[in-house]
Amino acid sequence: MAASRLTRPGWRLLGGLALLAIIIVGAPRLFEGLEFFKIRKVEIRGTLSLRPDDVARALPIRAGQSIFMDLAPLQRAADSIEGIASARVSRRLPGTIVVTIREVKPIALVMRKGRLAMVGTDGEVLAFDPVFAVPDLPVVREADSLVTQLLSRVRDTDATFFGRVVSGWRDGDDVVVAAEGQRFWFRPDAGAEVIRAVLAVEQDLEQNARPWTDLDARFAGQVVVRRVPG
Repeated sequence: MAASRLTRPGWRLLGGLALLAIIIVGAPRLFEGLEFFKIRKVEIRGTLSLRPDDVARALPIRAGQSIFMDLAPLQRAADSIEGIASARVSRRLPGTIVVTIREVKPIALVMRKGRLAMVGTDGEVLAFDPVFAVPDLPVVREADSLVTQLLSRVRDTDATFFGRVVSGWRDGDDVVVAAEGQRFWFRPDAGAEVIRAVLAVEQDLEQNARPWTDLDARFAGQVVVRRVPG
């Protein structure tokens, strides 16, 4: 009777699944010593400002290591690279490690020790090489989070306007951005509604050929226009 039970389809299915599980768990250990499964390539995806070779060199991979190595140390190393917002490490058989990253998005440039450096939205100086990435970003006087966060909201609200901005700085408790020789004044917490209101006033002035030097949006519910003298 017991023998007949073991031949039933259900038992055969369970036996097949158990065998498959043993193969899946045991295969990496079985194959890790084979030359065919040695790591031969590290593929870096998603880099914009970082150099792929620099990312690859930061990973603790030894010569001759198997593709079935524990990926946790590689994941920790990738997560710790400055300028990376998120990373995912995976393997592609027979011998490629794939690292897919998302970089911290720079918002501006700042002068540091005689060189331009990229700055993130939170005002942190990023370990990116502007010469390598060649970003078209405004220049800020200091790595100031009030300025960079305002610039980030400008970019999110109107990318075309952000593309015109050449510089930004703090003036007391306020933020000034310059575009095409004209200045735009904001409170540091100015949101999308205020930014759009300023741009609407600018458009009206241009349509009516009225020259101006400054648009000041620091006052609730209004935009003050400072005109060219004379």
